[in-house]
Amino acid sequence: MSPASCTRSGEPATSFVRSFLGAVRRAGARISASFDRLPIRVRLAGVSALLTFVILCAFAVAIGSFTVHRIRSDFNREVQDTADQLSSQLSIEIDPNVGEQHVTISPALGYFAAPSDHAIIRVYALGGSVIAQEPAGAPSLGPPQAAATTVNDYRVLSRTADVRLGDGEPIGHVIVQYGRRISETEATVKHVELFLLLGVFAGSAFALLAGMAIARRAMAPIAELTTTAEAIARTRDPSLSVPQPEADDEVAELARTLEGMLHELDAARGEMEAMLTRQRQFVADASHELRTPLTSVLANLELLAESLHGDQGEAARSALRSSQRMRRLVADLLLLARNDVGRVVPREPCDLAEIVVEAAAELGPVSGEHEIVLDVHTAIVDASHDELHRLTINLLENALRHTPPGTRISVSTATTADEATLVVQDDGPGVPPELASTLFERFVRGAGDRGGSFGLGLAIVRAVAESHGGSVTLEPDAASGARFVVRLPKASDLDDHGQHHRSPLETVID
Repeated sequence: MSPASCTRSGEPATSFVRSFLGAVRRAGARISASFDRLPIRVRLAGVSALLTFVILCAFAVAIGSFTVHRIRSDFNREVQDTADQLSSQLSIEIDPNVGEQHVTISPALGYFAAPSDHAIIRVYALGGSVIAQEPAGAPSLGPPQAAATTVNDYRVLSRTADVRLGDGEPIGHVIVQYGRRISETEATVKHVELFLLLGVFAGSAFALLAGMAIARRAMAPIAELTTTAEAIARTRDPSLSVPQPEADDEVAELARTLEGMLHELDAARGEMEAMLTRQRQFVADASHELRTPLTSVLANLELLAESLHGDQGEAARSALRSSQRMRRLVADLLLLARNDVGRVVPREPCDLAEIVVEAAAELGPVSGEHEIVLDVHTAIVDASHDELHRLTINLLENALRHTPPGTRISVSTATTADEATLVVQDDGPGVPPELASTLFERFVRGAGDRGGSFGLGLAIVRAVAESHGGSVTLEPDAASGARFVVRLPKASDLDDHGQHHRSPLETVID
């Protein structure tokens, strides 16, 4: 055979071996991945039970083999000893006048073949005829054999014995066949094997349960750490202490590491809060201090805009418009900064419906082709009149800015048992889905803002609502458009003199 043919014949075997090894590796990887996904307690208990099972199996095989061999050896030795006793202790006498028909055997065969032994004894003449047997009607054990045999579930041995005349003179030999049932011995062997098998499974199950209990107790400190971490995540309070295990082990080291990390995070949070407080205080103070010079600048620019003409007058009017926008920005920043630092302005009972009527009247001249429809009812809240006025103005300006001409804007107020609501709804294009999640954040501007907004209007709405213990939400509506709902805690609808507040229409008429 050529080397090339040898190479070709060896390729399939090599390919099969590689495929087999690859399949084994993939199966091992899948088993390892499945094992890694199990909880640690289950893995620890499972490995403990598996090791116990392997050890008990080895122990059961060793002890079982030794025990079974010993039981069978003892049985064979008993059979052999009994057969030897029969050969040496039986006294067989024959009357020469009668022959084999009159045989005297002492002691009786029943002495060696008790019913409890389940044994059979037969005495054969050298010619093969049966001289005597015990018990009568016993099953055949086959012809006598020189070696030990197993016949019909009996262990059989044959020995020779002397035959004597009545005067004791030896005249020949007979064959004594002894058989003993082996079923009881095999039953004992099966009982031993069953006991060892049950012991293996019971020991493995006990090892699994004990491993689960030990693993659960060993994992208890980690469970405490997890509970503490969940509490810290829920409360956002890194000052909480981490439980320290009694044992100085890896879990204790982890607890000390977490404790140190939390202390550092708490210190960092304190520093950050202090820095933010200083920053907010600075913004509030700076915004407040900017109002006075801005007022002076605006007054001077208004005077210049009225007195100058031509290019100089246009430049003064442009500067005036920019300064007015700056004043609005400073006012917005001041309101937000005041809310951030927790400054509370004086509050008094205000009629939300009256504020809505005032805001609608103020924006009426600049609403253009928009239609503002009011459906207001008295809603008394304890609040700052100016801040609620700013809230309402911002909601209406937002609707005017982001809806096309001809859009209907509905404003309504109502009260329930414990709150007052302000609803501003339009039938415009609505709020884009990608903008809804950040709508109330600062400096977020929609597509409709064309240089006239700082992106603070809705942020101010939320800040005012929350500073008064309320909330503002963008609620879905069956129709098109946007629906903003402001909820504020309701105050008493009686004034300081015990009289009902006048309706907003009466206030406007006055």
